[in-house]
Amino acid sequence: MPAIRTYLGLFCFIVLAAALRAQDATTISIRLLDGRTGLPVKASNFLVRVDHSETPHTEWVKIGDDGAVTVTLPSDTKEISVKATYGMGMDTYVNCDAAKENDKERNIWYSIAKIVSSGVVAPDECAKTAFTAKPGEFVFFVRKRSWYDNLEQ
Repeated sequence: MPAIRTYLGLFCFIVLAAALRAQDATTISIRLLDGRTGLPVKASNFLVRVDHSETPHTEWVKIGDDGAVTVTLPSDTKEISVKATYGMGMDTYVNCDAAKENDKERNIWYSIAKIVSSGVVAPDECAKTAFTAKPGEFVFFVRKRSWYDNLEQ
C-alpha cells in the first residue's frame, strides 16, 4: 500500500507541475495582411523577437493547416517584434509599419500586455486600411520586396 501512495503522490505532483508550467506561457494569434489590399497573406515562417533581443524565435510559432498563426511566448515577455518570410523562407517581407522610414529593416516593438488585453493593429504605411483586432490578436501589414528595396540593402 505505501508504494501505491508514493506513486499516486508522485503522479499528483507531476500533474500539478505541468499545470503550473502551462501558466508560464502567453499565447497570441497573428493575422498577416497585404499592406496594399488588406487581403490575408500566407507566410512561409515568422521571425519573432522579444524584449529588444536580436535572436529570432521561430520555434515559438505554430502555423496551422488553415493558415492560423499562434505564438506561444514566455509569460515574462514584455514586447514583441515580428517579421514574416516568403520564398522558401529566405526573403522577408517589408513590414508596413516601417515602410516609409529610412531604415525599413528596423524592428518595431509592440506591448504584449496590450495585445493580450485589447489586441493591436500595427500602422499601415503602405496604404490606407482599416482593421480591428480582437483581444489576444496582433494584426500587421506587409508587402513583398521590390527591386528598389533590394538595392537599399
